Amino acid sequence: MVLALAKEIAMRKNEFELLDSARSDNEIETIYFGGGTPSVLSNDEINFLISEVYKNYKVSENPEITLEANPDDLSAERILELSKSPINRLSIGIQSFYEEDLKMMNRAHNSAEAKKCLEEATKYFDNISLDLIYGIPGMSDEMWKQNIETALSFGIPHISSYALTVEPKTALSKLIQTGKIAEPQDEAASNHFMILVETLQKNGFIHYELSNFGKENYFSKNNSAYWLGKKYIGIGPSAHSYDGIKRGWNIANNSLYLKSIQNNELPIETEILTISDRYNEYIMTGLRTIWGVSLERIENEFGLEYLNYLKKQSQKFLNDDLLSIENNILKPTPKGKFLTDGIASDLFYLNLED
Repeated sequence: MVLALAKEIAMRKNEFELLDSARSDNEIETIYFGGGTPSVLSNDEINFLISEVYKNYKVSENPEITLEANPDDLSAERILELSKSPINRLSIGIQSFYEEDLKMMNRAHNSAEAKKCLEEATKYFDNISLDLIYGIPGMSDEMWKQNIETALSFGIPHISSYALTVEPKTALSKLIQTGKIAEPQDEAASNHFMILVETLQKNGFIHYELSNFGKENYFSKNNSAYWLGKKYIGIGPSAHSYDGIKRGWNIANNSLYLKSIQNNELPIETEILTISDRYNEYIMTGLRTIWGVSLERIENEFGLEYLNYLKKQSQKFLNDDLLSIENNILKPTPKGKFLTDGIASDLFYLNLED
């Protein structure tokens, strides 16, 4: 698999240049090992894949190089090893510091491992992000506050936090169906979200995306690239790519992926994005971030028809103090933030002929 990943990196090396041959700044700004359990890779394998990126692409002087990992993957020895690799950012799936939550979510780590891993990681890494889940059944506001305070006690500069979602055919879904635990409640999740925003902002975090909070200079460059509509190449099974014009996704099956690469074929499907697709994506990502939706960009990039539609659809949310317009930028108000995704769907343009 590692050799196949390296081969795909090389096979796709000209994609950026073909798109922007007139530009000289087509540099790789971030390298992200994610999706699955990339921490199973050895240092040699990580170093090899990073070297393949450098060999085939122009890389910026100080790229952000992130590894996703769970606490059970990050022993003290492993963290020390990783600190000697080019990885300069860790994204750790903590989820909760409460034993009962971790068991309910079927996590492989326990609370002690979560704390120990952060204790060790902060000795060697400055740039660390952790994930926390809110809206968990049975979690009181006080318990949620304690979860946040525990995370802050480690001096972590970035936190990603998401409402608990129940996927079908999971252990959690079965527990809810059989009545062993309660279903997540929107009101509890909304309260937890407000507590999260208030607590983190008091502690110097910037709420730069709906689910993401970072201290100054610690925003995720990788995720910010998605939200700002930058191009990216996804390598490996199920990986997604975007070049500003079309979106692509690799085949999910490992065996078929390996076979395609061995046959010098890229196992990727693509779709050309229509004007409506691109408008809807900009609305969805723009409203989630501190950068908002530029009305000037809507007019310049998509035309007056889209701008007028957006203004018309936004009016009820402006009247209800859920959206605001300042300096020609449309953004959710503090009151509207938790409802951002629902508001965005009401602003989508679904019936235009492209």
